[in-house]
Amino acid sequence: MFVGEKMSVLSLILNASFLVQLVMLILLVASVMSWVMIFQRQRVLKHAKNSLQAFEDQFWSGIDLSQLYRQVSAEPSLDSGAENIFRSGIKEFTRLRQQTDADGDAIMEGVQRAMRVAISKEEEKLSTHLPFLASVGSVSPYIGLFGTVWGIMNSFRGLANAHQATLATVAPGISEALIATAMGLFAAIPAVMAYNNYSHRVDALVNSYETFAEEFSSILHRKAHASGL
Repeated sequence: MFVGEKMSVLSLILNASFLVQLVMLILLVASVMSWVMIFQRQRVLKHAKNSLQAFEDQFWSGIDLSQLYRQVSAEPSLDSGAENIFRSGIKEFTRLRQQTDADGDAIMEGVQRAMRVAISKEEEKLSTHLPFLASVGSVSPYIGLFGTVWGIMNSFRGLANAHQATLATVAPGISEALIATAMGLFAAIPAVMAYNNYSHRVDALVNSYETFAEEFSSILHRKAHASGL
């Protein structure tokens, strides 16, 4: 192998066995994809939080609900999770209110059901790519370990044909094998950290959506038992 030669990470990778190189390639692709998703989820969650705050400020400013509905419907570029929940609730409320045989409780049951569906859709959108990050974080170390074990096996098999077993004989093979473990950890650690962080942020946003839906339901409940909207 590299006996007597200066070893570098690049030379070790280029001279590794085909299977170890394949493992490294898989880990590299997984790492690149996870970083793309990490940055993409960061933008999505930041936008979701900012839009939720902006919409709640607008909602609690005392604006008429009908006027607010027209505004959020006329500005799809400002679409956000809270707006979708509000739009689903107000549309269902208006539709059921127009039915002459619907009482207040039936109206509110339909409204709450519509908003629960909207919340579920928002949670699904916010959680996109998180399962992939979880998979990279949990599987990458084992993929890297597999490459390491295979590389070390090849190194020790090579000793059978060596006239003299020295550290210099097996060092290159073991080094290239350990690179696979390092790459597995390099792919896994950011993915795990991002998954834990983003899962917490998604849960916090969903809790905020549910709180908003409850508060909005209280307002609509009063209207359902009063005069028209």
